[in-house]
Amino acid sequence: MDENRLKIAFLTATNPRDKKSRSGTLYYMGQALQKHCGDVYYLGPLDTKMENLTKWFNDISIKLFKKNYSYEHSILLSRSYARIIKHKLREESFDLIFAPVASTEIVFLNTEIPIVYTSDSTFALNSDYYPDYFSKQIVLSKMEGDYIEKSAIRKADLILYPSSWAAHSAIKDYKSDKSKVYIIPFGANIDESPSKKIIMDKKKSGNCKLLFLGVDWKRKGGEIAFETLLELETMGFIAELTVCGCIPPKKCVHDRMTVIPFLDKNDKVQSKELNNLFLKSDFLLLPTRSEAYGVVFCEANAFGLPVITTDTGGVSSVIESGKNGFMLPINAKGIDYAKLIKDIYQDDEKYYGLVLSSRETFEEKLNWDSWAKTVCKLINRIV
Repeated sequence: MDENRLKIAFLTATNPRDKKSRSGTLYYMGQALQKHCGDVYYLGPLDTKMENLTKWFNDISIKLFKKNYSYEHSILLSRSYARIIKHKLREESFDLIFAPVASTEIVFLNTEIPIVYTSDSTFALNSDYYPDYFSKQIVLSKMEGDYIEKSAIRKADLILYPSSWAAHSAIKDYKSDKSKVYIIPFGANIDESPSKKIIMDKKKSGNCKLLFLGVDWKRKGGEIAFETLLELETMGFIAELTVCGCIPPKKCVHDRMTVIPFLDKNDKVQSKELNNLFLKSDFLLLPTRSEAYGVVFCEANAFGLPVITTDTGGVSSVIESGKNGFMLPINAKGIDYAKLIKDIYQDDEKYYGLVLSSRETFEEKLNWDSWAKTVCKLINRIV
């Protein structure tokens, strides 16, 4: 390896080489840093018995109090991580620690090596925003989570977020120094995007093909997506809905709805099938109820696929209505989504213009090369 290149310790408790981990974000982030910033050394996954103990705490908390203990934000686990990482850092002389979604990993880590911390959200945001888990925590868990987030933000020399939503929380809720907080959009988690010519030659389907992609039917707005299909049918507008990543409730059945429960990005055949879904669909329909960012929107845009989604969380830092998709209010119903889709799809100039501008948005900013080039400039200021 080039001796002049930075030696970057990529710090995460999970396996950064697994494309299923955090939808592949850690994998593609590491690859981008390797390509543009320096030589990346992966310190994860971190093997500690303490994680089993904190998971046991969570099980007990649920049984006794009907509330969660956020074991991933445990002080005991954080101290355990610090001991493991300390030994790993002795194996090489590193110029930088890059810590994605790794607040717990860095809090008790004593080092003089500059730290870059990045995440798509903050603990404070998550506590209020994801009611099925974070808002049902015991008081101790909330206290530990806030302590870890605040300490990680203070310890980091550089803090990166993909959305203004998350960045503002770091400043407002955790009093972060504004001078070290930057907003840089994440990229699309794909190995290769189709050529621009393929996108320019793209033709609309005979029936409007809608793609719903997500592992959580309820949180991603599956009910509204299904309702949209029914409303379009009522309007006399024929559409098809492909659901990928989850299994809808038994009541949600339709002749023009196809369900693909799961596609593994680590498998080349299944990854290709997913890419074909992006390429052959006419819209990504994701009326999400909560979304910290939405890497799937970047992926859709790479295939010239316009996004129809919700203005919530960090989505507005990815989707610009009229350019690479449209956002509707959180209280919008299936009828509202149906009217919008019909209006765009029946207007060739509007639809094809949206296809091209979606792809342009991907090329301009929603790709990992753009992310890494910007990050590299910032890193060079602190190393």
